[in-house]
Amino acid sequence: MSENADVFRKNDEFTGLVESLGSNGEGIIHMNGTVFFAPYTVVGEKVKLRTLKVKNKIGYAKAVEILTPADERVRAKCPLFTKCGGCQIQHLRYSIQLKLKTKIVQDTLRKIAGIEAEVPVTVKSEFQYEYRNKLQIPVGVDKNGENVIGFYAERSHRIVPVKSCPIHPDWAGKVIEAFHGYMRECGVRGYDEATGKGTLRHIVVRDVDGCFIVVAVTAGDALPHSEKLKAHLSQCFKTFSLWQNINGGEGNGVFGEEFRLLCGKPKFSASECGIRFEVGPNTFMQVNRNVCRKLYERTVRAATESGADTVIDAYSGGGLLTAMLAKNVGKAYGIEVVREASECADALIVPNKLQGKMENLCGKVEDELPRLLKTVNAEKTFLVADPARRGLDRGTVKAILNSGIPRMALISCNPATMARDVGLLTGALIEKENGELVKVPAESRSGKSGFYTITSVTPFDMFPQTKHIEVLICLERGL
Repeated sequence: MSENADVFRKNDEFTGLVESLGSNGEGIIHMNGTVFFAPYTVVGEKVKLRTLKVKNKIGYAKAVEILTPADERVRAKCPLFTKCGGCQIQHLRYSIQLKLKTKIVQDTLRKIAGIEAEVPVTVKSEFQYEYRNKLQIPVGVDKNGENVIGFYAERSHRIVPVKSCPIHPDWAGKVIEAFHGYMRECGVRGYDEATGKGTLRHIVVRDVDGCFIVVAVTAGDALPHSEKLKAHLSQCFKTFSLWQNINGGEGNGVFGEEFRLLCGKPKFSASECGIRFEVGPNTFMQVNRNVCRKLYERTVRAATESGADTVIDAYSGGGLLTAMLAKNVGKAYGIEVVREASECADALIVPNKLQGKMENLCGKVEDELPRLLKTVNAEKTFLVADPARRGLDRGTVKAILNSGIPRMALISCNPATMARDVGLLTGALIEKENGELVKVPAESRSGKSGFYTITSVTPFDMFPQTKHIEVLICLERGL
């Protein structure tokens, strides 16, 4: 610390006690009026810390030594834990991970929307490791110009090389090895973000009931010697398709718009909850099938108990949940902007005998929802909204509030945007003309017509060992 004991500078070392955990799973320590956030620490631990950054009494620190480890600390399974940015809480006992995620949902609702809600313990995943059915991994070059395949370090685009990953099944390591072999043999270079040179940017693989969709994302038009890549992948998988996706953009998006099928079937079929469905290279599918089943079954139950005879499934992806709703409730409409996913949803209708019970609309939810609401009886309709991480579009929020739909379910993988959207839907937040969101005091919300109230909040651990959470919130329109 500096001569002024209240002022911390970079690389100062001090000892502190971890008092609680933050929304990213990091430990929170108060020291001389400064609040420090220290990743990979546990409540109750006495820790030697080194400051990384301090501004306006908010500091970030690195744990140099755990002086008194907590009973809740466990040995991380991955040797790259704390180096790779994929997992944040492997050091926590699983029961504590579940309680932490419950607390994150509660705290986020309160901080962002001023909503106090009862949240039960997060629904667990039966598999704490090897649960992911999707591998999405960047390819680049290291500081020596050598090819590297791995995951980004936390808050950076520096690739940490990996050979395998404990939250993925064994096939992920085999894929990484196959691509390394192909790149060495054929002289294919990883993409260098600094120079814009190189060929291969990302590898994306999806396991669809034992059939694998492999996508090689390239910076340019060419994927050299693709037959060699096919030969390497044949040593990993019995049944697979190989795609090339071309992404010449400079943003963080993994896929570009153009997909080319190089070998195999364009789509593979799978079965879940009695529904046969199809998946293509750009079809959304939850990464944890076990927890997805629990989430979707709970959503279907909410819809059936609502007494509705029509369901609108907004952001419906490949149509699995839409089909489940159609099978159990009545007429179900899916709205999805990705054409491939909407086509996969259409392909569910005949095999699952849902003719006349399921209809899919391809377009933006904010455009299609208002049009659809003119054709259905809103009072007998249940709405499901499962948006991407950015949450609901403001036009969608307005359409929902103006719809007259009495009950709905919001599914979210981002607690922050979830809290914002729930705040707007319940009247806990109002938006000013300049776009600023303002909290409405709890006593001023009661009895406000046109808004919803929360009936239940249920977190699901779709992503064990990470800070990420899937949340189902059921809402009912107030009087």
